[in-house]
Amino acid sequence: MNIEHLKDNGTDIAVISSDEKLIVDTQSALDLAMTVKYETGSTNIVISKSAVCEEFFILSSGMAGEILQKFVNYQVRIAIYGDYSHYTSKPLKDFIYESNHGKDFFFVSDKEEAIKKLTETQ
Repeated sequence: MNIEHLKDNGTDIAVISSDEKLIVDTQSALDLAMTVKYETGSTNIVISKSAVCEEFFILSSGMAGEILQKFVNYQVRIAIYGDYSHYTSKPLKDFIYESNHGKDFFFVSDKEEAIKKLTETQ
């Protein structure tokens, strides 16, 4: 795992890159958030969808809701970038739509857009 620390428009952002899955359950998501906060002081995370397990995107598993609730509790904001076009689940599409209209969680197509979302909604 590599953590790139950016300061964009006064907002601290940690951009995570990894060749392996980093978010595979609630505990790994919390471990990631706390590692980022410890190493960078940032609670704004940008991460590739490829570093998040597929179970996260199956809403009936409860994983996404559980992780996002923990992130709210710890005031962690996250933008996950990647291709979401292959998902056909209406509840997931609705979840992504609603998240993208909030201020804490974003599902966008590329890293630059992820960084922009976190800086614009601070």
